Amino acid sequence: MFTGIVQGQGILLDLKIKNDFQTHVIAMPAAMLPGLTLGASVAHNGCCLTVTAIDGERVSFDLMQETLKITNLGDLKAGDLVNLERAARFGDDIGGHAMSGHIMAMSELLERVETETNTTLRFSVPEGLGKFLFTKGYIGIDGISLTLGAVTPACFSVHLIPETLARTNLGTVQPGYRANIEVDPQTQAIVETVERVMSSR
Repeated sequence: MFTGIVQGQGILLDLKIKNDFQTHVIAMPAAMLPGLTLGASVAHNGCCLTVTAIDGERVSFDLMQETLKITNLGDLKAGDLVNLERAARFGDDIGGHAMSGHIMAMSELLERVETETNTTLRFSVPEGLGKFLFTKGYIGIDGISLTLGAVTPACFSVHLIPETLARTNLGTVQPGYRANIEVDPQTQAIVETVERVMSSR
């Protein structure tokens, strides 16, 4: 489980590309290395990946065909930055909201509106996910726990504080960028339960 609070950004140092399979070698921030072991879970832009090798700050992760297909990790190239979060532990502060690290879709950034004090990003609503999006609800964008602003059938907005802009990739992404999306699992469970109850009547 993750909380959607990005702990640092890693640099993609190397990609080892095979047929429908990639290994990513990430330079992990030093503060995230203590206690890291083989088999540990680390979210990359919100996608849960497993540590497969550790060589100092160089940490490797394998990406299967499905991961490459439904997330933006398959679009990365050497030198790109990746939002990172290690798995939450019992007793940790939950500063964001509970997230599984299972990406459901990608969403295109449609508009970036910046003023002296505010930044608003407007994203397209991925097909089939609109019913889970509510104003003031939660959403995970590239592994970042965010509160939804305005929601329409076609798009949704999020408003970003300077700390989020400084600590994550959302500080620099521009229209056309495809972000990983995870809807709030509690909202998903409630909506789907209500749908099942209503359809059985």
